Amino acid sequence: MRAVKIIFWTLYRVWFYILMAIPIIVMFPFLFISILSEKWYPYFFVMARIWAKCILFGMGFPTRVTFEQEIEEGKSYMFVANHTSMTDIMLMLSIVKNPFVFVGKKELSKIPLFGFFYKRTCILVDRSSSKSRMEVFNRAQTRINQGLSICIFPEGGVPDESVLLDDFKDGAFRLAIEHQLPIVPLTFYDNKRHFSYTFLSGNPGLMRAKVHRFFETKNQNPEYKKIVKEEVRKIILTELQNDLK
Repeated sequence: MRAVKIIFWTLYRVWFYILMAIPIIVMFPFLFISILSEKWYPYFFVMARIWAKCILFGMGFPTRVTFEQEIEEGKSYMFVANHTSMTDIMLMLSIVKNPFVFVGKKELSKIPLFGFFYKRTCILVDRSSSKSRMEVFNRAQTRINQGLSICIFPEGGVPDESVLLDDFKDGAFRLAIEHQLPIVPLTFYDNKRHFSYTFLSGNPGLMRAKVHRFFETKNQNPEYKKIVKEEVRKIILTELQNDLK
């Protein structure tokens, strides 16, 4: 029985990477054209959402999203969520219609095909470099001025899978306050359960998410980042804890 599971898990993981590649190959000419100019990013974003939904569908991950507050079309936000799976990227793209840019670790740029577009459309950060972290703020400002939103997973690096929710870093909340972006917390309940970073694991199943009430940042001073960071983390942690009961 264990041998059967190992074969299934291995094939399931391989299938995931095949699914990542197929839409990119099919849409490659259009994706490539869309990254030639930053002003064309919204077109790239539409194709990225198609890519994400193809992967979720192909992996057997139907989605169910509940909203405590609706996201307004054409408005810029700071989206934050818990982060325990590569499918977090796909689920975020499938939920949010407003074009946004990920702030993510540069290591993902090494993934074939995916990495080619990732490093040209996302704001990459080297967490070991203070200079890199500062450059994030300048690049984010440019993107916000273009009318885009920002998405950051504030746990930073993926935590140990035994950790329900790791401590949040300041970056997302500092950016939101400096640029007066409403903060939109999201809880992803099932991503780790169905597709964690452990290679020999995973199974099809429902991917649930919840968009919580927003936190306004207008006219807030820099010290507010500590307060809002803890409030947002508490909301997501409470949801995850209640889901375990």
